[in-house]
Amino acid sequence: MNKLFTAIVHKEGNLYVAECPEVGTASQGKSIEESIDNLKEATELYLEEFPQQEGQHPLLTTFEVAVNA
Repeated sequence: MNKLFTAIVHKEGNLYVAECPEVGTASQGKSIEESIDNLKEATELYLEEFPQQEGQHPLLTTFEVAVNA
């Protein structure tokens, strides 16, 4: 069975870091695609050990803060 998850990707130095907020897994790679592929593998391994209960989805939203320029 396949399930859809979210990947948040940002760059740190020369690497891309991918995080899955639903599960809490993270991985990295030299490209966006590699970081997401590595995140998929990390998430699959995590879910084998710690199965996710149905109906658990975090709320993903945005917010605004004042930034002094």
